[in-house]
Amino acid sequence: MKRKADSSRRNFLRQTAQTGAAVLVSSAAQAVSAAPQTFELEEASIAQLQDGLQSGRHTARTLTERYLARIAAIDKAGPTLNSVIELNPDALAIAAKLDEERRAGQLRGPLHGIPILIKDNIDTADKMQTTAGSLALAGSIAPRDAFIVERLRAAGALILGKTNLSEWANFRSSKSTSGWSGRGGLTRNPYALDRNTSGSSSGSGAAAAASLCAAAVGTETDGSVVSPSNMHSLVGIKPTLGLLSRSGIIPIAHSQDTAGPMARTVADAAILLGAMAGVDRRDPSTAPAGKKGYRDYTVFLDAQGLKGARIGVPRNLFGFSDKVDRQINECLTAIKQAGAILIDPVELPNNGKYGDSEFEVLLYEFKADLNKYLAGLGPQAPVKSLKDIIVFNEKNRDRELQHFGQDTLIKADAKGPLTELKYRRALARNQLLTRAQGIDAVLLKHKLDALVAPTDSPAWPTDLLNGDHFTGGCSTPPAVSGYPHITVPAGFIHGLPIGISFFGAAWSEPKLIKYAYAFEQATKFRRPPRFLATVEMN
Repeated sequence: MKRKADSSRRNFLRQTAQTGAAVLVSSAAQAVSAAPQTFELEEASIAQLQDGLQSGRHTARTLTERYLARIAAIDKAGPTLNSVIELNPDALAIAAKLDEERRAGQLRGPLHGIPILIKDNIDTADKMQTTAGSLALAGSIAPRDAFIVERLRAAGALILGKTNLSEWANFRSSKSTSGWSGRGGLTRNPYALDRNTSGSSSGSGAAAAASLCAAAVGTETDGSVVSPSNMHSLVGIKPTLGLLSRSGIIPIAHSQDTAGPMARTVADAAILLGAMAGVDRRDPSTAPAGKKGYRDYTVFLDAQGLKGARIGVPRNLFGFSDKVDRQINECLTAIKQAGAILIDPVELPNNGKYGDSEFEVLLYEFKADLNKYLAGLGPQAPVKSLKDIIVFNEKNRDRELQHFGQDTLIKADAKGPLTELKYRRALARNQLLTRAQGIDAVLLKHKLDALVAPTDSPAWPTDLLNGDHFTGGCSTPPAVSGYPHITVPAGFIHGLPIGISFFGAAWSEPKLIKYAYAFEQATKFRRPPRFLATVEMN
């Protein structure tokens, strides 16, 4: 679930772009660069949509109809973003039911009647498939909703459909192209159609940016929420491991996996985060969330939230792009003007020392966790094991392997059980280097509230021949440690978005949301996409 950077880590975490994908890439240069027709709900926040629902200007059904029309107009036609892999056939019926509840005065909260999209590795026990973008799981219907889906439905959210992703959440090949899956083809970036969406929550990023939904849900192992959010001028929250349950989500690795909201504003991301949070007996990691998590993160939205905050600037996470550094330095000035105390520079210890061991842990856990997930599908599962998936891909090379291979799957399948000493030592080492001797150490040394760094590079050209061109970013330390990470729009470089990241200690979401919101309100960098055929370098 990520990108490329220390080649034995991120490259293995953000993979897949193929099928109708090749056609999409070759046609990008011919795409019409004019923006689609004006859309009434473009950039509409959840609060604005709720105002319309409460006033009677909208209903859940009319909102659903408008988003469905938007998807038909620009996702399946026009710019052809290809971000939505499947629509919920019951969406209009669900909307009608939610409207009935509203008329009866039975409101479930701020998400009541709000259409959202979720990533196609999140189980829904309805008529939609859950496939992680793989043809090997085509037709797979989950026996029950993922816990976060149960929570979203209980909050009144309308699951409009599922988004495309980098197949197997970017854990298939070391030479892959993000945003591609065998089932879904290639998702394109609405800011420049020939640029990559990053992965693995590619469709969630493109769909939220293009106002195909009110907001979206992605998943991350290392960068798969924050990197696509960076590429699409979105707010992305990768929460503390255990704040959101992983039950019912096709896994990579239980030591790093989590779902997270992807939205156009910090407020909307905070609403989604609170709706999904909670203790789930099927996921023991969520036990601390009962005391350390919150049901409502909007209470931490404070436009003055940066005043007095001690923010460290780990310069060893900069330097991968001069243009990104210049833009982020301007953002640091804005943070200082908003009242924060910047400690610049600080050194994040051990950065870059655990790339190989991170990948080793992910290989072990992917095999164990995926086999467990497949077993939970019951006898109707199309494939029963990771080995079955490898065999399926070989038998269907023309559809699954024509652009890149499955070397990562093969490496994972060769691993032994999680009782092996090599795995246990690698996991313990990674957590030590990123927690007590990493993020916690620098926070303690300088008495910091959080760290701030560039999230990622601007989007690179999609390249099905050579794969991704990731150059740098800051996702790995909070990902490996399991600590929270929020990215916020930080401006544009040649019209391509970049983000700025706030991350810190475990369970520090309230602080990070406060800082992110204050930064957002001070800068207001987000702009909607223009669906250009390519980048305007001038």
